[in-house]
Amino acid sequence: MKKTIFLAALGLFLTLSCEQKKETSIENKADTPKVIASPKKAEKLVMADAAAILARKEVPILCYHNIKDFSASAGEMTKTYTVKPANFAEQMKALADAGYHSILPNQLYDYLVYNKPLPVKPVMITFDDTRGEQYSIGAAEMKKYNFKGVFFVMTVSINRPNYLSKEEIKNLSDSGNSIAAHTWDHHMVTKYAGEDWNTQLVKPKAKLEDIIGKPIPYFAYPFGLWNKEAIPEIKKSGYQMAFILSTKRDSIDPLYTVRRMIVSGNWSTDRMMKSMEATFVNAK
Repeated sequence: MKKTIFLAALGLFLTLSCEQKKETSIENKADTPKVIASPKKAEKLVMADAAAILARKEVPILCYHNIKDFSASAGEMTKTYTVKPANFAEQMKALADAGYHSILPNQLYDYLVYNKPLPVKPVMITFDDTRGEQYSIGAAEMKKYNFKGVFFVMTVSINRPNYLSKEEIKNLSDSGNSIAAHTWDHHMVTKYAGEDWNTQLVKPKAKLEDIIGKPIPYFAYPFGLWNKEAIPEIKKSGYQMAFILSTKRDSIDPLYTVRRMIVSGNWSTDRMMKSMEATFVNAK
């Protein structure tokens, strides 16, 4: 009998002891501080200087204006600034077949300033002057090849017959294209003075931002004409990059003299491709 009582007491003691150890173990676990991995520090980006930007291989940038048919008797200006719809379609297909990938200004900026990578065989497809067929024909044709474009808008023309509407501009932006400024009414930047800077640079930027609900950090000079006096005003107006045509870039502010090439309506597709390669001889 004594032996039985002893064994029962021993069992009770061992049970209580185990329970106490379990509680202590749980408490110790709760008290053990969790080790949280420290977040990796974001890599500090260093902006390239003018020399480094100029040393980077150029990206081919095409500039289109009108996309419509014209007769053989049309004037030279019309032929230069107008590409027939069939030719535009053929050119987009040729770019795709040659392995080109369209890029947008934000990608170009990151490449030039921070040396970030671009797709293989990048090309930028841009449109000036707010023409309606740039939406109905240009954007529709590019979509077949997953190309995106840059639409430089002069705001005086918005909602006018044969020009882009607010809704079309918003739709282009929402579809992944880039909307950029091209002044209010296409006056030459080299002739601006006084209030012109506000009228031609600041107000169009604000209007376009209101339409698309996004920043407008890019600008194209009317006729591709620029001077050194304009660049500080363009910077002050909030633009990060500005586009000229196929003339020499500025050695101090290359970001504000990025080159483009007008695609002439006189050219065959083969000549367009060869002209692009010749214009951007150091193309990436």
